[in-house]
Amino acid sequence: MQSGLWLLLGTAASIGFVHTLIGVDHSLPFIVIGKAQRWTYRKVLLITTLCGVGHVLSSVLLGFVGIALGVAVERLEWIEGGRGELSAWLLIGFGIAYASWAFYRYLRSRPHAHSHFHEDSQAHAHEHGHTNEHLHPHKLGRRSLTVWTLFVVFVFGPCEPLIPLLMVPALEYNWGAVALVASVFSLTTIFTMAVVVTIGYFGLRPSFLRLFERHVHIVAGLMIAASGLAIKLFGI
Repeated sequence: MQSGLWLLLGTAASIGFVHTLIGVDHSLPFIVIGKAQRWTYRKVLLITTLCGVGHVLSSVLLGFVGIALGVAVERLEWIEGGRGELSAWLLIGFGIAYASWAFYRYLRSRPHAHSHFHEDSQAHAHEHGHTNEHLHPHKLGRRSLTVWTLFVVFVFGPCEPLIPLLMVPALEYNWGAVALVASVFSLTTIFTMAVVVTIGYFGLRPSFLRLFERHVHIVAGLMIAASGLAIKLFGI
């Protein structure tokens, strides 16, 4: 079993790496939101790690409960598939909602003219916007909501390849091996998420962002929605 265990652990690490690397939803939301919200790299990495922990822990717990209850692997994979559908729709919904909020802010921030008439029948007009007057007091609340929404989306997001990997040692009642496989897969997934987000965070040039400076939040929301749509269309 020792050689078989090492092979299983290597497989878990490889699948965790590839699964995370090709899954744009594992990294793109953190990169575009981090840049749009002007988060520091440290904050982006912390939020990525927390969401990664929630992402893998939900699937690990589901796998452990399924093993304890003797649920067939096909049924667990069906549950994970359903979670994948839900996660994709949540990403699409979150992206559209974020882009809509950004578009609303853009419309509110556009200066417009107000005309004033005086007793001497003279009139004058001046321009102003509403962004600074009304929207800034709620800034912290919106950012916190963004973080928690990302976390919830990733908790619902499944790690489909993990369930069959856990079942191999579970069939031999080797609970230590089950824990090792889950740990290797989880750590590889979280580490890969952090690396890809780091590359994207520092690789996204400021000159590129300046092209969309006035609409960066709208673009970020649409890119997140597109990553959810990619899951639906291509299963990545």
